[in-house]
Amino acid sequence: MAALGIAMGAGSWFSALVLGVTLLKCLLIPTYHSTDFEVHRNWLAITHSLPVSQWYYEATSEWTLDYPPFFAWFEYALSHVAKHFDQEMLNVHNLNYASSKTLLFQRFSVIITDALFVYAVHECCKCIDGKKAGKELTEKPKFILSVLLLWNFGLLIVDHIHFQYNGFLFGLMLLSIARVFQKRHMEGAFLFAVLLHFKHIYLYVAPAYGIYLLRCYCFTANKPDGSIRWNSFSFVRLISLGLIVFLVSALSLGPFLALNQLPQVFSRLFPFKRGLCHAYWAPNFWALYNALDKVLSVIGVKLKLLDPNKIPKASMTSGLVQQFQHTVLPSVTPLATLICTLIAILPSIFCLWFKPQGSRGFLRCLILCALSSFMFGWHVHEKAILLAILPMRKEKPLFNWMETFYLLGLGPLEVFCEFVFPFTSWKLKYSFIPLLLTSVYCAVGITYAWFKLYVSVLTDPPVGKTKRQ
Repeated sequence: MAALGIAMGAGSWFSALVLGVTLLKCLLIPTYHSTDFEVHRNWLAITHSLPVSQWYYEATSEWTLDYPPFFAWFEYALSHVAKHFDQEMLNVHNLNYASSKTLLFQRFSVIITDALFVYAVHECCKCIDGKKAGKELTEKPKFILSVLLLWNFGLLIVDHIHFQYNGFLFGLMLLSIARVFQKRHMEGAFLFAVLLHFKHIYLYVAPAYGIYLLRCYCFTANKPDGSIRWNSFSFVRLISLGLIVFLVSALSLGPFLALNQLPQVFSRLFPFKRGLCHAYWAPNFWALYNALDKVLSVIGVKLKLLDPNKIPKASMTSGLVQQFQHTVLPSVTPLATLICTLIAILPSIFCLWFKPQGSRGFLRCLILCALSSFMFGWHVHEKAILLAILPMRKEKPLFNWMETFYLLGLGPLEVFCEFVFPFTSWKLKYSFIPLLLTSVYCAVGITYAWFKLYVSVLTDPPVGKTKRQ
């Protein structure tokens, strides 16, 4: 502790945080890993042992390549390092292969590529005004932000236990956000365009980038009341942004366009047959919808309004991934979720255009786009909430007494689901209850946060600026 205090006193607290979390990641190497470990091993094998023309057709494993081309090339680059650890992991037919050397390579590949995330956090800290910082280290906004990002336990669990490369991807996103805050708009646009071709889930926040860059980069000045000065529009800047998007997209998709494989690539990227909800319901609007459907179906059976023999055994509320119909409420289609998501995003986009609040307004719009897509998107993974949580670390904390009480309620809920429910008579007949209670409880909290942030965005006054942004 004394050594840590000296290091922090010398101004190297950031290095101490990075070293500490890196050591923690190393300690997590032998822990449990999910099926995503095999997913990425299989992608290493596909990109290493097959020609590009077969990458998006290979289906020996059920874990087919379903990320954009830049991520496929990322796996290809990693595979050329992996072959020096264990060549067998690169065999497409070695399903569920997990030798000790394979484990070490894949775990360390995540830890090492997290360097981009560390750099992005450092750049984000530069965007914070430290003039109002307290004297104590724990009161400094830069220190608080660094801790919340570098030691984000959600990200640690998903990447270094569950197993994925989200730190690397979020590094690209945070670096892009930092460049926008630093008024380096072209770099921010380039990094975000690259990010989209690594993982297409970030399309959900693309409206925030598009509107902000058009409003605050292509239009170079505002009127005193904050409205657009229309004669300040720069076609050169618009063309420059368009050129960045075109060149990045051409580099990513060009080879597959030449091979006439774009339809196949897009069919892998957007698999709508997976169903409305993930196996573990993401705590969003559809979790509440599913719960209501389950409650209505139980009531309907009790009141003899529904024939239990006609209720499907595997329904949408069973926690499975495939497409199933709701029992009482109307079943939801991909188009319906798209419309709901667009409607939820529109007010934040409207505020970004008509109530400009600078780069802070851009960040809040980005968070609302991410939260709205999480709330209403199709087949949302529970870990997708990180897309909103990590940028939110640059916003003000949300906790008051009611919110603190809500968070403390997660403890008793977890105790009931893990230690009490398994010993009740409901375990066999109502096995869905722990999943339902957890998802619904968390969905209420996330819905509240989404609504509260929206109220703040809609009620805050615009920032009038006449100088070039």
